[in-house]
Amino acid sequence: MRILVIDDEEAMRHMLGILLKREGWDYAAFDDASKALSALENDDFDFVLCDIKMPGLDGYGFLKALKERSIGKTVIMMSAYGTMDSAIECMKLGAYDYISKPFKSDEVIITLKKALERERLKSENARLKAEVSKEYAPASIITRDAAMSAILDLVRKVADYDSPVLITGESGTGKELVARALHYRGCRADGPFVAVNCGAIPAQLLESELFGHVKGAFTDAHRAKQGLFHEANEGTIFLDEIGELPHELQVKLLRVLQEGEVRRVGDTRSVKIDARVVAATIRDLKAEVEKGSFREDLYYRLNVIDIKVPPLRKRKADIIPLATHFIEKYAKMFGKPLKSLSEEALRALEGYEWPGNVRELENAIERAMILEDTPMIRGESLPVYSHAGTLGRQGPDDDLSIKKASESIERELIKKALEKTHNNKTRAALLLEISHRALLYKIKSYGLDRP
Repeated sequence: MRILVIDDEEAMRHMLGILLKREGWDYAAFDDASKALSALENDDFDFVLCDIKMPGLDGYGFLKALKERSIGKTVIMMSAYGTMDSAIECMKLGAYDYISKPFKSDEVIITLKKALERERLKSENARLKAEVSKEYAPASIITRDAAMSAILDLVRKVADYDSPVLITGESGTGKELVARALHYRGCRADGPFVAVNCGAIPAQLLESELFGHVKGAFTDAHRAKQGLFHEANEGTIFLDEIGELPHELQVKLLRVLQEGEVRRVGDTRSVKIDARVVAATIRDLKAEVEKGSFREDLYYRLNVIDIKVPPLRKRKADIIPLATHFIEKYAKMFGKPLKSLSEEALRALEGYEWPGNVRELENAIERAMILEDTPMIRGESLPVYSHAGTLGRQGPDDDLSIKKASESIERELIKKALEKTHNNKTRAALLLEISHRALLYKIKSYGLDRP
């Protein structure tokens, strides 16, 4: 580690040099801040220890010069005339910390070690953000389908704008993946991505979760709490299953979108927030508007940019590339060698309609990677094998509608899940890997709620 020391007192430079050498750190010392600036521009230093009171360019001027020249260094200021006001002024000008003279030797070393740890954490955070950004970038989404490729082109075009986005599609198609691609491809990538499932939180708690509450706002509000919109400030909030949002909250969300501010439960004032809203739903919101269960004004406010993610059965070209990707993923996760797909496994994967979409495909591959003992995934190792075979034996006069076939399979799977759980809808939703509210919607849609 290299440290630049700036102090007009020779004794102080000498004493700091002894301390730094004792820790095994390299250093250079200057009695003039202007010369130190030139050294920073021509040499690389990790940290700067700088006195405030100096002839010529003082410590405040030095901090201002660093900012003007865009020299981003961690600076620790020192002064024998220290006051709280001078410390605050240094922080405002960009200093990391402030030490009052005279100081103990340990104080300097501890402050430098804290600064070093902070830089390591910043570096690690930047590395992790870069990895996440790369993982969720549009280019990382696996597809050979023309419709999906068009969606990814749209994501690239709109990622840098703050306009709301509404993503629609069946459960398991990858709506959240598209939302994350929007976030990490755009100018908000360094901000937080906050995902909330509006159908998974009880209606009476959802307002507090989204907007926060003040202390005493309701019985269990023992302390104030920031909401998820505050957490998403300068980033993106992803409202999944927006179709499940209670009517009274639809009004409040509309105000957030129009005014760019939220009001915590029990508060008397609103607070500005800066979060992009991306919503998703499996429902046909236009039909919900016509039925009166979803506000028309909110629908149009959310639907500025509409992205419809096609189901996997309409993206047949993606099935095998996705399956191969999941094989690689679980081989690495389970510490197993890569496996190839047998001919009958390939036929089974391509012949099945995948009512659970990409999520169901991933689960099928994960199961096969666990159970298959041979170097190849065989057809019988796939839970969809028998279903795919049945679909492949349809007669020439059968209805060839993919939509009707997939709906029929989905209806049968829901019936079996309900039978297996003795009509326990919560457990059935877990088996089907969909939200409880989504299951209730499908039960009603397929008429399974009628005796």
